Amino acid sequence: MENENLLAVAREFESPVYVYDSSKIISQYNRLSDAFKKVKRIKLNYAVKALSNLAILKLINSLGAGLDTVSIQEVKLGLLAGVKPNDIVFTPNGVSLEEIEKVSAMGVQINIDNLSILEQFGTKHPNVPVCIRMNPHVMAGGNSKISVGHIDSKFGISIHQIPHILRIVENTGMHINGVHMHTGSDILDIEVFLRACEILFETAMHFKNLDFIDFGSGFKVPYKLGDIETDIEEFGQKMTNRFNAFCKEYGKELTLGFEPGKFLVSEAGYFLAKVNVVKQTTSTVFAGIDSGLNHLIRPMFYGSHHEIINISNPEGRERFYSIVGYICETDTFATNRRISEITEGDIIAFKNAGAYCFSMASNYNSRYRPAEVLWHNGEAHLIRKREDFEDLTKNQVDVDILTKASESVS
Repeated sequence: MENENLLAVAREFESPVYVYDSSKIISQYNRLSDAFKKVKRIKLNYAVKALSNLAILKLINSLGAGLDTVSIQEVKLGLLAGVKPNDIVFTPNGVSLEEIEKVSAMGVQINIDNLSILEQFGTKHPNVPVCIRMNPHVMAGGNSKISVGHIDSKFGISIHQIPHILRIVENTGMHINGVHMHTGSDILDIEVFLRACEILFETAMHFKNLDFIDFGSGFKVPYKLGDIETDIEEFGQKMTNRFNAFCKEYGKELTLGFEPGKFLVSEAGYFLAKVNVVKQTTSTVFAGIDSGLNHLIRPMFYGSHHEIINISNPEGRERFYSIVGYICETDTFATNRRISEITEGDIIAFKNAGAYCFSMASNYNSRYRPAEVLWHNGEAHLIRKREDFEDLTKNQVDVDILTKASESVS
């Protein structure tokens, strides 16, 4: 998206506001699909938790993708967006048996990641096909908070517990139709990922009637100029060769599954905010914006990097700024970052704001969550209204505490 388009969105819908470029989402989906075009059966299931707006779900589903969901609410969003139940995979963690049963009744593919629930579900519903999420004990991902396949992770069933799984399957007569893993996000080393894949291939050989193998995702996208990213084309070539060979060894053509989230939507997103104040201290120049960790928490939560540009003055002389928010916490987006000279009232844009940004937004400090806009075919489409005061209070219950207290005293 060009700066003038982003500025036009900020003028029309005010700030702060999230903007998503549909053309980037489409190109990323096509790029990933092309990398595996020599696999006979491929299924990409978009990770809804990355960005769950209905318009985004409809767009991605129209490309041919299914959905990877982690809550019954995400499943319902997918169904509301028109996604077919058999195109949705439910991969929760630590949820109740009751929630899994409710989702299963909707016709959605269930993916179970612990022995206890596996045995309970298999005992009650032996005819419902189930996928098993394995923990390959492989440390991968950008940092410890997004590495989910290591030995101390709460996710998945340990590969060392395969005998327990087989005993449960035998005792219940349940049907395992898929095996799954997810090692983490921001994976750089393809060889580490491929090594984890070999572990899942070994696991798959224990189950004789699978339909698919899901290798998760975690592909890294660039966050700044010259940043390292996962080489999808190289990975696609290597994984295609290995998967096709495995299918021959297994004796059945299986579906190769991935669940990209960040890869599809991260680079498509921009977060626009207005500069409220430029504040010079003895050592630092702060640019305080009309937002905070309530809208974009990733830099504070993960230490993630987002490129920040001054779209009101893109060619200006660069100076060093610390970009901070208006929340009553230390909500620093960037420290001593080189940015074109900032003036109060300027609009700045955060790049890579498509994944895990709005979806983690909150009403902290009783602030409203921002609007969302989809830029599609050269036009801006509002896909979520900005919240107002009524949104803050509509679910609160007004109880006259003083009256009740006086009645109890009397």
